[in-house]
Amino acid sequence: MQFSDLDLTKTYTYADYLKWTFDERLELIKGKIFKMSPAPGSIHQRLSHRLSLKLGNYLLGKPCEIFTAPFDVRLARRSINDKQIFTVVQPDVCVICDPEKVDDRGCLGAPDLVVEILSPGNNKKELKNKYEVYEEAGVLEYWIIQPVEKTFFKYTLIEGQYQSSRMLTIGDEVTTGILPGFVLNLDELFADR
Repeated sequence: MQFSDLDLTKTYTYADYLKWTFDERLELIKGKIFKMSPAPGSIHQRLSHRLSLKLGNYLLGKPCEIFTAPFDVRLARRSINDKQIFTVVQPDVCVICDPEKVDDRGCLGAPDLVVEILSPGNNKKELKNKYEVYEEAGVLEYWIIQPVEKTFFKYTLIEGQYQSSRMLTIGDEVTTGILPGFVLNLDELFADR
């Protein structure tokens, strides 16, 4: 089967997703197929690596774990049956504090923290579609990093709805109630090299 053989108007499930063997990387959001951007560029990779290193070092010896793309996060709504899971995403970085959610296929359920680093062409998917599914699934914090403009937004789930931080950038630090004591210096994150 080729990607071109898929009917993009159809609704698909995780069970369908598991059968696909073509090279394109895809995500399912509410049953609809979204092609992922081509392989991330060097700026995206640099930011992902720096953030992963910072989070990973902080999490050493703690119960939470960090995972980076490609890593399937299945956001089940009614059932954990593969045929009834309609959202499978691959966040750039996620932190999961409940080990019961991690299995040999990725994560089943909402991570505690999800980070998406914007790439050209994926802004609408990240800013609208993923925002909605992360909020509905109960992801406690959703971070969006804009590499070109060097900006950072943090969405915190409060009573089932995301509340946005102000726009953060160079000179700011990010903290999170999920990881007490963790501090992300945006000067270091966005440093040119």
